[in-house]
Amino acid sequence: MPSPAPGSPAPPENSTTTPQPPTAARRLGLGWRLHGDGRTVSQGSVVRPDERLTWPRTIGIGAQHVVAMFGATFLVPLITGFPPSTTLFFSGIGTILFLIITAGRVPSYLGSSFAFIAPIAAAMGEYGPGGALGGIVMAGVALFLIGLLVQFVGTGWLQALMPPLVTGTIVALIGFNLAPAAKDNFMLAPVTALVTLGTIIVVSVLFRGILGRLSILVGVVVGYLTAVARGEVDFAPIQEAWQSSGLFGLPQFHTPEFHLSLIGLFVPVILVLVAENIGHVKSVALMTGDNLDPVMGRAIMADGLATALAGSGGGSGTTTYAENIGVMAATKVYSTAAYWVAAIVALLLSFMPVFGAAVASVPAGVLGGAATVLYGMIGMLGIRIWVQNRVDFSNPVNLSTAAIAMIIGIADYTWDAFGIQFAGIALGTAATLVVFHGMRGLALWRGTAGGVDPITPDYTPVPKEHTGPMG
Repeated sequence: MPSPAPGSPAPPENSTTTPQPPTAARRLGLGWRLHGDGRTVSQGSVVRPDERLTWPRTIGIGAQHVVAMFGATFLVPLITGFPPSTTLFFSGIGTILFLIITAGRVPSYLGSSFAFIAPIAAAMGEYGPGGALGGIVMAGVALFLIGLLVQFVGTGWLQALMPPLVTGTIVALIGFNLAPAAKDNFMLAPVTALVTLGTIIVVSVLFRGILGRLSILVGVVVGYLTAVARGEVDFAPIQEAWQSSGLFGLPQFHTPEFHLSLIGLFVPVILVLVAENIGHVKSVALMTGDNLDPVMGRAIMADGLATALAGSGGGSGTTTYAENIGVMAATKVYSTAAYWVAAIVALLLSFMPVFGAAVASVPAGVLGGAATVLYGMIGMLGIRIWVQNRVDFSNPVNLSTAAIAMIIGIADYTWDAFGIQFAGIALGTAATLVVFHGMRGLALWRGTAGGVDPITPDYTPVPKEHTGPMG
């Protein structure tokens, strides 16, 4: 068993360390051992991915994972116009594929990725749903190939191509590029949007534990009830779904169409998904004390396959979910058995047309309020990457790279070349890579300032009169 990472919880004392024969179940990550008595998790220990609690407890934790992913996973199809039930179906299938491909070593739920919203919206406007789905498939295939390369070569080349400055910039510009879409929905029903936004803010700071982590879902529920009271919800599709399909029925599937001109829109998403997968695997490794680097490529490959599969049938692109990491951190249960439960529950819900129609009835005001928070969070996550990695913006290479890319992304520049249109996010991503590596290469060649990244940050104290109320 690998040594625990510094600061991570020690493996439970009652875990079995004797090697066991690699049965078919274990190769698929299904051979879970019972953790202790199966009912409690002692202080300082965790339920590891290859362990489980009793099945009633495991089912309960799996249901928590469904609730944790629910709000964010459904917002993507609601915003993009994809069928919610179809997205839920492929998120469940994708999660099962992920667990099998990683041999049950990486606990994760694959929910809808917000990084796809902007390219989907652009593709829908030009080629309709089929074109958007084709772009998702192309992104998934490219992501799978990157994962294959990582599995055999390692992640060193990725870290050289995308240091923290580049990764943070791309994530930030994706979030801020979506700001106009959030405003458009918000202004359609400002009162409902404001109630939704206010509820999310209050719940996130007022409650602890799982409820605090589900602030977006709670906000959407409160906003929906507000919209019902204000007569903004159309219940006709729900009644129609019940009359035509009853309680159970198949999700709506849609075939993709492929247009090479969409490559420029969807390629940047791949970089974000790679960063999210690496971050997820590293987080789980730290919390469980396992060395998961050997399955890093598998995780990326699995997400790529799940994304391509979703695009081939009408679902949104997938990614590993930080929301579910929160559930694991709160429960200390990292068992992949709980994720199998979550995936199966998601699949069952996807076969309820009335449920999908009810989710699709969420009005624009609610979406606008939630999107104001979510899109801003995506942008701030990019800035968080800068802060955590102490990116030095006194370095002209770093400053120029971020400045140029952010303006291109936020202003949504477009450029037509060789029959392909590059929109704000695609141009911003290209600018990030070209400007950073170009400037850094020239600086290293000339020996000028800014050729080394990162430089030791400036920790000079800020004069008291220049500080804000928070210090």
